[in-house]
Amino acid sequence: MTRPLEKILYTAHTHTTGGRDGAGKSSDGALDVTLSPPGSGKPGTNPEQLFGVGYSACFMGAMQIVGAAQKIRLPAATAVDASVSLGRTENDTAYGLAVTLSVSLPGMDRAQAQLLVDGAHQACPYSHATRGNIVVTIELV
Repeated sequence: MTRPLEKILYTAHTHTTGGRDGAGKSSDGALDVTLSPPGSGKPGTNPEQLFGVGYSACFMGAMQIVGAAQKIRLPAATAVDASVSLGRTENDTAYGLAVTLSVSLPGMDRAQAQLLVDGAHQACPYSHATRGNIVVTIELV
């Protein structure tokens, strides 16, 4: 069941033209990108790359919040690599996405790192948005 937001903390405003062969920018000017289809060799980025950066940054923020609540300090070299796959769904009826987040927490005890990652996956807004909609795999590396 989808619930409305009770308190909005931030709203991003963007404007896109031309679809995958276009451009997109944010209303504050901080983002201004040329778009190109994946594998086209044309200059620009694609929505899957943008989604990967957004999801991994959000997930890292969730790890920081969960870590602070559990009094766990994240290693300075913490990193999240995202792989966002675009493909066809079963029976070739539609396009779909799949995501793998590879989380690196160098020097952290593996059990503690797993607790942190599991908590972040529950707290991250991108994880909430994708849960039950696409396959998301989170791995400790």
